[in-house]
Amino acid sequence: MSGILTGIHYKTEQPITLEIKSGLIEKISAASDFKPNRFIAPGLVDLQINGFKGVDFNESGLNEDKVLEITQELFKEGVTGYFPTLITNSAEAISNTLKILLQSCTECQIINESLLGIHLEGPFLSAEDGPRGAHPLQYIQNPDWELFCKWQEISQGKIRIITLAPELPGAISFIKKCVAAGVTVAIGHTAASPEQIQEAVKAGARFSTHLGNASHLVLPRHSNYIWEQLASEDLWATLIADGFHLPESLLSVLLKVKQNKSILVSDATKFAGLPPGSYQSHIGGSVELAENGRLSMKGSPKMLAGSARSLLDCVDHLISTKLETTVSVFDMASLRPNELLDNTKRCGLKEGNIADLIVFERNSGITKIIQTVKFGEVVYSL
Repeated sequence: MSGILTGIHYKTEQPITLEIKSGLIEKISAASDFKPNRFIAPGLVDLQINGFKGVDFNESGLNEDKVLEITQELFKEGVTGYFPTLITNSAEAISNTLKILLQSCTECQIINESLLGIHLEGPFLSAEDGPRGAHPLQYIQNPDWELFCKWQEISQGKIRIITLAPELPGAISFIKKCVAAGVTVAIGHTAASPEQIQEAVKAGARFSTHLGNASHLVLPRHSNYIWEQLASEDLWATLIADGFHLPESLLSVLLKVKQNKSILVSDATKFAGLPPGSYQSHIGGSVELAENGRLSMKGSPKMLAGSARSLLDCVDHLISTKLETTVSVFDMASLRPNELLDNTKRCGLKEGNIADLIVFERNSGITKIIQTVKFGEVVYSL
């Protein structure tokens, strides 16, 4: 596509014109004719999405049409890049899903451009109640390099992120091998000691998966795995700022300590984007989706059953709390995921960068996506 976008730069608040050619931002210049309250920003990037709008990456029956459906629904939410997240399952089930995702990328260009990698969240996680979260105990296992290599071969190298518990036997060696192979390692669903967290970071672990969640209900007040991850200057942190997973006080502390190393994720399940009501989950059984977007176990309303909010919802919620500036919040959902993964050609509105963009308006605390541009092509327009 060759074209022109005009709007207000989300960061400088100055009117700009973007000239796009061959999928890249060719030129940025000042604009004189523009619509007020119409902003241009980098497209959002979600590092952790289990499903969306009724489709789950972890259920049987996944196919190319459903992957395309999720991709197109995410465009409406301003997400131009995402990581399908495969949770703990049988080796065969994970293998089958990887085959489907690879096939989808091979046969559909827009999926291939939008699916920036695969996030493997399990099965190398803690078996303890609390840290394990909703991951099925029967499939939890210790890190297995040979098995991981088999999965990576099936996906043709598309597994770019893996979340694991560093206290498991063989985990530190496994982390070093992942780093050498170019796979980004995250610490998550862990019951590790502070020393084991330190070992993981030294071995090359880069970030904490949904820090503050998937943990024991009660922890030692001084020495625990949350404090240790928070204190590590080398660890980035992904946060679920949907209004339910983290109280504002904790979210405030996490953001202050991590500052420029905080990344927003949705951790969305297939219930995100669906109307309120009662549903069946393949890992949680009966769940209830409330009017406000809170997803809980039907028999235990105090217990969350995952996230049912999009990354854009998280952006709006965090802006509404005023814990961070609007610019910083958008950066946490767009620039920083790319910075973490060294995707330099996707880092911001710069000449020569890939034209993954959103045009949006902000009214009454809500971000309305007007247009989504993927590699220079308009893939959604209101």
